[in-house]
Amino acid sequence: MTTDPRTSFQIPPTGDVQLRDVTERDLPIFFEHQRDADANRIAAFPARDWNGFMAHWTKILGDETVITKTVLIDGQVAGNVVSWEQPDEREVGYWIGREYWGKGVATRALSEFLAHVTVRPLHAHVAKHNVASIRSWRSAGSPSLARPRGPLSPATRRSRNSS
Repeated sequence: MTTDPRTSFQIPPTGDVQLRDVTERDLPIFFEHQRDADANRIAAFPARDWNGFMAHWTKILGDETVITKTVLIDGQVAGNVVSWEQPDEREVGYWIGREYWGKGVATRALSEFLAHVTVRPLHAHVAKHNVASIRSWRSAGSPSLARPRGPLSPATRRSRNSS
């Protein structure tokens, strides 16, 4: 078991899925995951270039209010789960590499994450057409989390790619 110093909770393994703190060694894997064109389409979220990606993750990892976990399956990096503050609400998001889709990894990782992040309500914005992600959120035990949304506008894509 590991302990998250920001939240002081222990993170036990969940079968073959485990959560641990994000390390810099995880970032190149996360970068490749977010470059997958099918994943971008399904998530309605654009890929960032390397510099934009690193700037984004540097900001995330430097913010003490953000909770970041790497999702491991059989010791291999499968993705990440992140929770951050927005004005008037706390958000949760995740990204799982395509090679782990359809295996229950997202649902198990979200369930474990949500069991330890006790702030409520939590909010997630999920593309309306991303049925698998909506199902994972609901299966993880929080049907109010999934707030379906439409595709991103070109202006939103550009702003997200630069932040």
